[in-house]
Amino acid sequence: MDSAFSLTELLEEITRRQTEGGCFERFFHTDEERSKYALWMDAFKAGATYRQRLALCANQVGKTTFGLFEVTCHLTGLYPDWWEGYRFDGANEWWVGGVSQNEVRDNLQGRLLGKVGEFGTGFIPKDCIDFASLKDAKKADTPIPTARIRHISGGFSTVTFKSYEQTRDAWQSKPGISLLLDEEPPLAIYTEALMRTVAGNGRTILTFTPLKGVSDTVTNYLGDKDIQHPTGEVGPGRYLIRASWDDAPHLSEEAKAVLLHSIPKFQRDARTKGIPTLGAGAIYPVPEDVVFIDPFEIPPFWKKSYGLDVGWNRTAAVWGAIDPETNNAFIYSEHYLGEASPLIHAAAIRARGDWMSGAVDPAARGRTQDEGRKLLDLYTEHGLKLTPANNAVEGPLWEIAEAFEQGRLKIFRTCTNLLAEYRKYSRDEKGKVIKREDHALDSLRYWWNSGRALASTPQRLNTVLNGTPTVGRRF
Repeated sequence: MDSAFSLTELLEEITRRQTEGGCFERFFHTDEERSKYALWMDAFKAGATYRQRLALCANQVGKTTFGLFEVTCHLTGLYPDWWEGYRFDGANEWWVGGVSQNEVRDNLQGRLLGKVGEFGTGFIPKDCIDFASLKDAKKADTPIPTARIRHISGGFSTVTFKSYEQTRDAWQSKPGISLLLDEEPPLAIYTEALMRTVAGNGRTILTFTPLKGVSDTVTNYLGDKDIQHPTGEVGPGRYLIRASWDDAPHLSEEAKAVLLHSIPKFQRDARTKGIPTLGAGAIYPVPEDVVFIDPFEIPPFWKKSYGLDVGWNRTAAVWGAIDPETNNAFIYSEHYLGEASPLIHAAAIRARGDWMSGAVDPAARGRTQDEGRKLLDLYTEHGLKLTPANNAVEGPLWEIAEAFEQGRLKIFRTCTNLLAEYRKYSRDEKGKVIKREDHALDSLRYWWNSGRALASTPQRLNTVLNGTPTVGRRF
């Protein structure tokens, strides 16, 4: 009986140590495991060089675990023997933020400290938690404001829990903190919080799956880098971590197949590869690798024309070619320039083939320059063959989306401005098209609505093919 009781006590003690021992007992504790997750080892190491790191990753690859593990190391000073990342010399202060209070409480506070009433069952070892700082943590339905964590230097680190539901003012404080922001923050909150890290050696870790598409926060972090930029530096002091399902050895092929089947098509790139997509608000919810293709030489007998959107801030044009055998269309070139005169734009457009006709933004008939002349007249005087386009919007948007989906319309990857706009083209919560950075896509719509009917081949080619000196035939 006594031996049985002792065995029970032993098993309970083993369980207690496993649940209260902190993250060091559960993650990255063997050479084999660290080898399997070499991506995260490199991400930890990058912290020694880069003050800002963004894990722009697929779902279920371990990005939150990465963030919480590192925060635990810093708060406690209990760096593993294999650690090559940044080290704080003494106690330090962290803000840990998430989308909502519930998310912060359950996923961040819960995993870092443990649930209310079960503190010490999370990443941070129980004997490192200053329970006196948690004496007011009586409600299980709200996050703890701040907890003190014993640092091996003898001082106390602090971790404060915040949510993006709070106002921007709540993210203002004295400088010298570090940040872990799990799930994508609004740009205003991110930049406000980032200012708190400037003094001292504050670090910033962002971890999220880009379900909001090419958002302001993503583009602000990446700067002029492409959204598919691989793991590595993206700017001074900034490091990008990319991880797809292929980088998650804990996901079996069977599990991935089941998960993939349940994900809407428009979210698959974001959820499985960490590539920003536009979600349910996308006007063209077709993966870009389906729409954008490597360029090839357009046969000379294919008919061509262009669509043109004019304006002072930005004038854009796109050129389309039509395969006469399949009637499939290919957007193969673009013009994209701001703050230039019609003379400059017209010269660039004629250089693609001055025999071609174009469908122009119909508003050009009513726009005037300082001298009171219509833009359409000016462009015509500079040698362009232009026809005002049909400006219908909703119907053509659906037609173009369907053409993308069915493979009847493709765009060359070299049309980089079209690609950038494609990634952002979306509707607001009321279903209206968001009118921003869409000049190239408007040109595409004008071409689709009216430019295809203007498509032709050069007169000299028609003469060779048909034996008559006709102007390019149209369909």
